[in-house]
Amino acid sequence: MGHFAKVSNGIVTKVIVAEADFFNNFVDDSPGKWIQTSYNTRGGVHYKPNTNEPSEDQLKALRKNYAGIGYTYDATKDAFIPPQPFNSWTLNEDTCLWDSPVDYPEDGKLYKWNEEILNWEEVIIEE
Repeated sequence: MGHFAKVSNGIVTKVIVAEADFFNNFVDDSPGKWIQTSYNTRGGVHYKPNTNEPSEDQLKALRKNYAGIGYTYDATKDAFIPPQPFNSWTLNEDTCLWDSPVDYPEDGKLYKWNEEILNWEEVIIEE
């Protein structure tokens, strides 16, 4: 089984699981085109299923990222790009993911992005 994204005017409108030969007999009169996507591809790297461990065979990496509804398909880059989460974030041309202007802190705490101050704010979880 594979994953396929329906792309209309550069925007993903559906994602389905199907055998590749399903499209040999499938009649779809809606506008757009079906493009294969890889569930295990993130940032241009293919990972072993249900892990963060890169696969030995990186030829399995398809279109930079797994497609999601609302993602953009860039035909020039042959990549699925998620929606920009904040105006200050910039597209990483290598991964086709969005980078914050300030790196996420690596101190083991939980943070959320604050667009007003253009920085990460610690999330305090009250027990």
